[in-house]
Amino acid sequence: MLEVNLVKIKFKGKLIELKPTKILAVAKNYVKHINELKLSVPDDPKIFLKPPSSLIGHNGAVVIPKASERVDYEVELAVVIKERCWKIPQEQALDYVLGFTVFNDITARDIQAKEMKESMPWDIAKGYNTFAPVGPEIIPAGDIDCHNLNIWLKLNGEIKQNSNTKNMIFSVEYLISYLSNVMTLEPMDIIAAGTPEGVGPIKDGDIVECGIEGIGVLKFKVENEI
Repeated sequence: MLEVNLVKIKFKGKLIELKPTKILAVAKNYVKHINELKLSVPDDPKIFLKPPSSLIGHNGAVVIPKASERVDYEVELAVVIKERCWKIPQEQALDYVLGFTVFNDITARDIQAKEMKESMPWDIAKGYNTFAPVGPEIIPAGDIDCHNLNIWLKLNGEIKQNSNTKNMIFSVEYLISYLSNVMTLEPMDIIAAGTPEGVGPIKDGDIVECGIEGIGVLKFKVENEI
């Protein structure tokens, strides 16, 4: 049987297997993105899960399912957890971070809209295989300042998203502390820290490049489901 979620990623010059027990994604963490979706600014983090089976690596292919007519890109900073942790205070949070990488929270927007209308979770809209591109490498936590990184996305060479992690409502430390007070975080678990404004649709044949300062450029192509 083909392992669709077998993802290897560079870390300190070596390829390691990325096998999280869970992907915790943050909704509504940039004000301008909240505004473009005409939503309200949250008082606390709004979290949803993406399955590890949705992961693909750098230079992979996002497959648009036949069930959706509108699939969107969403570039995000991803936090990779280093070791098992539970109820971590904010001032210790970065001690439990292996490093940072680039993530794209691919979303079937039409399915999500239906789920929201029916007051249902977003599991299907966010959970298809290939809906979580990640890479090209993990940069160790001590090597970059996660609070001030330019973040951008190009669709077929044209800039569509362009912001900075300083614009996040909830910091990396706050998210780790908040989530670890709900559930145990395990090694290689991923926290996708939310997307800035400029999200939009992708289609068959598109080439997407997602960049974060100090980390690199995650690239993937887009294909229709056969």
